[in-house]
Amino acid sequence: MTIVAAVQHDIVWEDSAATLAALATDVAAAAGAGAQLIVLTEMFATGFSMQVERTAQSEDGEIVTWMRDQAGLHDVRLVGSAAVRDDANEQPTNRLLIVGPQGVEYRYDKIHPFTYAKEHERFAAGSQPVVAEVDGMNWAMTVCYDLRFANLYWDLAPQVDGYLVVANWPRPRGEHWKALLVARAIENQAWVVGVNRVGQGGGLDYAGGSMIIDPLGQVIASASESPAMIATSVDQTTVTSVRERFPFLADRRRTDWSGG
Repeated sequence: MTIVAAVQHDIVWEDSAATLAALATDVAAAAGAGAQLIVLTEMFATGFSMQVERTAQSEDGEIVTWMRDQAGLHDVRLVGSAAVRDDANEQPTNRLLIVGPQGVEYRYDKIHPFTYAKEHERFAAGSQPVVAEVDGMNWAMTVCYDLRFANLYWDLAPQVDGYLVVANWPRPRGEHWKALLVARAIENQAWVVGVNRVGQGGGLDYAGGSMIIDPLGQVIASASESPAMIATSVDQTTVTSVRERFPFLADRRRTDWSGG
């Protein structure tokens, strides 16, 4: 069993130092509530900015160093994405990280850049899904726009107990966010932890709606439109029980529409 906390927070636009200073209090509160896995948002320190010359850092930079320091201070794991530069790509990636006291444990580069916002022009797309093992549970790591592509979640379902979904999902499509999170839990009979930001940034308004959903699609914890921390205990046993009681995944079929 793991206690997971979702921190629904505001972001100071393109100002990682100011955002991280404020978030330290939120992380301390989540850890004080017993959380072992603390999930922040997409590009949690800077906002969903395409100005990568101002926001992108290496994993030795301020943002990931802060994650490691906070994880060590509270003996937890932190989850959140950032614009990360490395030698493997000409452009930075929107990288979801799981960071423990000893440093980065898992990396996932967002497979589906949000072309509507021209993310594909400023960020390199990832090519491989990542499943992270945390305290005996397997979590698929996903970022924002990935949520619209059910095949990514379906393909990973047999391997996972839950999905981590970090986002900067704007208010006008807030109902899509909520509906898709619940759908992914129901379709794949798995936990879903969806964490969205609040506040304003880059001319957009963000309305939160973070949720933790169980493998039957029941919303166990949720937040409205204000900064908040929600937490609950999750376990692999619940996933196994639901899948054994309702063995729907075994009936999933692939359809070839290529013609011929």
